[in-house]
Amino acid sequence: MNIKETLFALSSADGVGNIREASDLAYDLLKEYCKTEKSDTLTVIGYLKGESDYTLMLDAHIDQIAMIVTDIDDNGFLTVAKSGGIDIRALPSRRVTVHGKEKVAAVFCATPPHLSSGEKEYTDIADIKLDTALGAKAKEIISIGDYVTFSADPCELLGTRVSGRSFDDRAAVACLIEVAKRLKDKKLPLNVAFVLSDGEELGMRGIRPVAFKVDPNEAIAIDVSFGDGIGISEDECGKLGEGGMIGISPALDRKISQKLIKTAKDNNIPYQTEVMGERTGTNADMIAVSRQGVRTCTLSIPLRNMHTEVETLDIKDLDSVCELLCAYILSGGAMND
Repeated sequence: MNIKETLFALSSADGVGNIREASDLAYDLLKEYCKTEKSDTLTVIGYLKGESDYTLMLDAHIDQIAMIVTDIDDNGFLTVAKSGGIDIRALPSRRVTVHGKEKVAAVFCATPPHLSSGEKEYTDIADIKLDTALGAKAKEIISIGDYVTFSADPCELLGTRVSGRSFDDRAAVACLIEVAKRLKDKKLPLNVAFVLSDGEELGMRGIRPVAFKVDPNEAIAIDVSFGDGIGISEDECGKLGEGGMIGISPALDRKISQKLIKTAKDNNIPYQTEVMGERTGTNADMIAVSRQGVRTCTLSIPLRNMHTEVETLDIKDLDSVCELLCAYILSGGAMND
């Protein structure tokens, strides 16, 4: 599969709680190119051996935003709670899948404008009920604690633009699988650990034990960041199609940032910078303070409509991220810096 096909396949799979569709698929894809293992959680780790004892860890989170069932009434209507950063403004009339004893299609209820006295504003997700159309039978198929995920198929837009759900952070997962594919027969100056971690959407909890286990010398967290769009200031986002966004922050290792920028320039790889005044809001924040501390940087993919089922990106940016990571690894990373 090419990187777009990989992204679409990962986007179509679910990965939250004990649902392993995405991580099992990622494991099957990654193991074709490197030694790979998976934990009891969703986390997958792949290894490529280099010529030194120095290890670079590349991280992308495999989990997605979702919801969890908290109540089922006698008419088959569900109440849910957030599992991650759900924007409740976008929920009414959305299609979802309830992962019960079998998968159940459902929709968030929406009041017709004809019956509404004005704009309805919700402050609590529990006020927006899910309609399963199952009536009393819902309690036979669905249980308290079952997960709910958005339903949307990825699609191609104009040119190299694509849209779909869970591109945060399956886009970065697709990049790491592609990097492993490109490097599998290369002579590497360092070890590379490909970490597809769980729990980022729940407070970056999953990367902590994995970073402790891998114990890398340096790390790069690959995630998505805000892409240019309507109503967003240019200085708060990256531009789709102009390359990955190299992180610069007091929380990150400046030498790695500089080495990534130099590598991009030397190899004519498109890139952008993402300057952050404090923490990054990514797994990099947790990796950097693992064990005795890890030199860490971020590399992000610009993404529009984050945390919706119509997240939009440019495949050219995924290619640029893969090219930059491969060139950076083959140059020895920050091993000698």
